[in-house]
Formats: sequence, C-alpha cells, structure tokens
Amino acid sequence: MMKLPLTLLLLVATGIASASEKGSEASLVPLEVSYKASMEKGITLDGSARRSLQQRDDSTWVYRTDVDSFIADIDESLIFRWEDGQVVPLRYRYSLSGFLIKDRKQAIDFDWENGRATGHYRGDKFSLPLEKGAMDPMGYQLQLRQDIKDGKTEMTYRVIDKGDYDTDRFAVIDEETINASGDSIQTVKTEKVRASDSKRKTLMWFAPDQNFLLVRLLQVEPDGSEYELSIDEATFKP
Repeated sequence: MMKLPLTLLLLVATGIASASEKGSEASLVPLEVSYKASMEKGITLDGSARRSLQQRDDSTWVYRTDVDSFIADIDESLIFRWEDGQVVPLRYRYSLSGFLIKDRKQAIDFDWENGRATGHYRGDKFSLPLEKGAMDPMGYQLQLRQDIKDGKTEMTYRVIDKGDYDTDRFAVIDEETINASGDSIQTVKTEKVRASDSKRKTLMWFAPDQNFLLVRLLQVEPDGSEYELSIDEATFKP
C-alpha cells in the first residue's frame, strides 16, 4: 500500500493504471483519495472531499465521491465494467444538498442488453435509447484520463446528464510545468472545449511521470468565480 501526499486536484482519482501496463490493456488499481476544496467568490470557502475506486466481487467497479463543505454536500457514485480500457457504466447516482441551494438528485440505469437508459432528474423520469459508448457524468472522467494516456489529443464523449445527451469535447493544448507541494511537475494541459464566446472555462493538468494522474483542476465560472479541488492524500491498494 502506498500513500502519496501531494497538492494535486480532484480528478486525480479518476482511476490509476499500473505502470507496467499500456493502452487498452491497462487495468485499474483500487484507490482512496482525500481532497481540499476551495471556492473564490468574494470570500474564500473551504471544504473537503473523498473519492474512492474499488473493485467488487463480481469484477465490476464502484467509483464514489463524497463532498462535505460549507455550501454543499454531495454523494455521487457509479457502478461500471472496465472492458478493454473502456468504461461501461451500469448504475449512476447523484445527490446534492446544501445551504441556501435546492436539493438535487439524479439516477441513471444503463440496460445495455435492451439498449435503454432510464432514470430520473429532479423528480422527472426519462428513458433514452443507448448510444454506443454512452457515458455518465462520472464515467467520462475515467475515460478521459485513459484516452490521454493512450496518446489521444482530442476526445469527444456522449454523456447522459439531466435526462438527455450532452456532447463533451476535450483537447490537449500544451505541456506545462506546475508547482505542487513545492515540487515541479511536468504536465499535459487539457481544456474542455466550449463555444468561442463562452465565459466558462475548465482546465486540467495531467502528469505523465505520475502515470497521467490529473494533478490540477480549475474551473472559472461566467461571473469570475473560481473553483479548485486539491488532493490532500492518496492511498493506492494494488
């Protein structure tokens, strides 16, 4: 068991492949990560988060996030299969509650045999035909890390969210050295591709020397607010 204390960021927990394995043959390694969360919006608000990745007895995986902060508590989980380096989502659940915000819940069940995705969002039920490679709001994060590890520079995912499909695009835009806990880390900088006039920005930094861990995540909202989530400690359980 190995502990990695670093000032890294939330999506680092999107799954780790063993260093001896490459590409589509890569396997996942069970992982537990704790985080520090911060938001800048006139004042600074701090919170904590924990994310885990565990394999079950039936060979499926559970990917889970729990966030506890002043403004919101989040419980998010995904059960999925890992097949040839691809995430195959099976059951997604999301629950948000907090201070001065409306509670929000979402559920998605993937029936690949019958080609349907069913669930509910904020109490409204939905049923959609399943597209090949369809993702959920957590699974695409795992897939993004794997695709960047495989050398891809442009990625597109069809993600079921809020009762319908979204098309999420990402691009590798640069190589950059960043500082984390006093260490200089070489990274691959990635951006979520949005419309040219969009004021929202999402940036991610993956570290090839750390097996393409995502070592930084920064989101800037249209009103200028910045959200940042940083790893406090990671425990790998091979």
